[in-house]
Amino acid sequence: MTITVEHLSKGVSLVTLSAETSRNGLNMESMKSMSDIMGDLLEDSSIKSIIMTGSGKFFCSGADIDSFSSAIDNGNIADLVGGLTSLLHPMQLKIRASEKIFIAAINGSAAGGGLGLALCADYRVCVPEAKLAAAFFSLGLSPDGGTTWLLPRLVGTQKAKKFFFNNEVWNGNKALEYGAVDELVESEELIESAIKVAEKWGSWAESSRRSTKQLIDASTSTFMETQLEFEKLLITNSSLTPDFVEGVSSFLDKRNPNFGEE
Repeated sequence: MTITVEHLSKGVSLVTLSAETSRNGLNMESMKSMSDIMGDLLEDSSIKSIIMTGSGKFFCSGADIDSFSSAIDNGNIADLVGGLTSLLHPMQLKIRASEKIFIAAINGSAAGGGLGLALCADYRVCVPEAKLAAAFFSLGLSPDGGTTWLLPRLVGTQKAKKFFFNNEVWNGNKALEYGAVDELVESEELIESAIKVAEKWGSWAESSRRSTKQLIDASTSTFMETQLEFEKLLITNSSLTPDFVEGVSSFLDKRNPNFGEE
C-alpha cells in the first residue's frame, strides 16, 4: 500500500505517504490512490482535519521521473502529464473549498507537485532539514500543482518569481522566514505539533471553517464590494446553523461552545 490512513481522536486523520511514494514520486497509480483516499476523507462528515506527511527524508518529490522517461519513449508523455494534473488539480480544489482543515507535516523534501500539495494546506509544520523546491525548470517544464497561485500569496510575487527562475531550494528556516511555512519543529515533534493545530482549528463550527477558507481565497482576486456580498451571503447562511444557536447560547451563558464535541 503506497498510502496509509490513521484515524486519530477528535476527528483528526493522518495520511502518510510510503517511503517509496515520497521518494520516487507520483505516478498514475499512486496519484489515483491519493485522489481516491482524499476524496473519501473529504466526504466523511466525522473528519474535521486531515494531516498529510511523508516518510524518511521526503514529504513528496513530485512526479515519477522514470514514468516521464518511459512516456517520452512511448510517445504518450502529453497523456501522462495531462492525466496526472487532471487528478491532482481537482483534488487540490476540493481541499481548498472543504470545511476540513488540511495540514501539511513536511518531514523532508517537497518538490514539483509535492510542493503544490504542501502549499495547498491551510497550515504547514516543517522540520529545519526539509527542502522546498519547484524543480520544474530543471526539467524544462512550467509549474503546476497550483504553485504559481499559492506561493505568491504566501511569500509575495517577486520572491515567488525568484524562487522559480533562480531554481531556488529553501530549507525549513528559509521557508519560515519567507512565510512559505507556518511553524518549524524538530522531526520528533512534527506529527504532535500538527495534531495540536488540527485539533484546535478543527474544533470550530463547520460553517466557520468552510466559509473562512473560501472567503480568504476569494479576497485576493475580487473587489471589496464583491467580497462584502460574498461575506453577507456566507454569514447569513451560517446564522441558520445549529452551531450559531449554540454559539449565541454559550455566549449568553458565559461558557465555551462545544463545537468540537461529538
